[in-house]
Amino acid sequence: MSAFLTLLRRNRNYRYTWLGQIVSEVGDHFNNIAVFSLVMKQTGSGRVVSGVLLARGLAMLLGGPLAGVLLDRMDRRRMMIYSDTFRAVIALCFGFCLVYPATWLLYALSALLMLASPFFTSGRSSILPRIASKEELHTANSLTQTTQWTNLAIGMFLGGASVVSFGYEWAFLLNALSFVFSAACISQLRIEGGFKPQSNSLTEQDVVRPWHEYKEGLAYMRSVPFIFSMALLAVGWASGGGAAQVLFSIFGETVFQRGASGIGTLWGCAALGLIAGGAIAHRIGPRLSFPAYLWTIAFCYILHGAAYAVFSQMESFEWALLFIALSRMAVGVSSVLNLGKLLRHVEDRYRGRVFSTFESMSWGTMMLSMTAAGYASDYYGPRTIGFWSGVISGSTAIFWIWAILAGKLPEPPPAGIDPDDVEVHGDPNV
Repeated sequence: MSAFLTLLRRNRNYRYTWLGQIVSEVGDHFNNIAVFSLVMKQTGSGRVVSGVLLARGLAMLLGGPLAGVLLDRMDRRRMMIYSDTFRAVIALCFGFCLVYPATWLLYALSALLMLASPFFTSGRSSILPRIASKEELHTANSLTQTTQWTNLAIGMFLGGASVVSFGYEWAFLLNALSFVFSAACISQLRIEGGFKPQSNSLTEQDVVRPWHEYKEGLAYMRSVPFIFSMALLAVGWASGGGAAQVLFSIFGETVFQRGASGIGTLWGCAALGLIAGGAIAHRIGPRLSFPAYLWTIAFCYILHGAAYAVFSQMESFEWALLFIALSRMAVGVSSVLNLGKLLRHVEDRYRGRVFSTFESMSWGTMMLSMTAAGYASDYYGPRTIGFWSGVISGSTAIFWIWAILAGKLPEPPPAGIDPDDVEVHGDPNV
């Protein structure tokens, strides 16, 4: 913990980013529990849960490319503030779903909320190497992701309890206020030179043809085999991960018959696994050679898929919680290690497009997975769907291992940093 505390004490910009992250993400999870529980209460349909997630995924898929281009053109801090402000308004509008219980309204609001999300999340990833020094970057990446998962645990546990105790109105209100707080924190960030990325001057043709810039970002990703493979890896996880998102609500509400509290507990234990994985990755990351890192990712995907498949078959709620935590622990390790590599190897002028494209590709695949799970829920039980979700997601390791053995994953040169700064040594006592 000492490295985390030192980072927060010494780095003012990161401290404000971190504070905003805590409040906004906890509020997000209050919203998630409220929406999923409201859907199950009003319809009892796994297909409608799938529809809400699909609406979010489609919005992410459409918004990601635009977010990437604008984040690589404009002041990233300002774009993040705009995103928070827009999301605060939409979060308040969810209250209309309580007096006008129409599924289309839930779909529309969920889509609008997610449409603005990549402007913030990809922006945060893009500015991280700017607000953290070379010595702080590994710790900052680990803390950002570990905090995200801690917020998931807190938000889901408290969100489930608050919906039961206080109703849906408070969840939606707190979500809106959390975005306002986040915007206030981001507005405090200051660095020399500002947050607009270095790039060539825009011509009139560039201004009216943003698609040209986005294709340029895709070409950059394709030109670096490791970055391209990382994108495929994210897609592989999402092939089963989308169905898993639908199943959390179904398992908590229907299989284990524990209502909103059950949904919150499942998500919360999944988050605890992610936190544990983040802590492990923070400890081992600086010690791993590049080949060791590649094999660690392969092992993580095998463990994740197997543990999720076992989770889906558990009759005991307590054992199910254990295996979902183990599955997410493996995801946590791979996520921190993978993003750490990307932060070191993606050029600054492409970061917005690269990170938003990763999100879009993941969500696009998750949409297909969610659709399949939603329709399959009308014909097959959730345990069967859960088992195959784990198998499909974990099978990504096959592609990764093949790429390792075939020599398709050479370590790319560092981009945007000095070669001597490549190695990031974290505090071994953390």
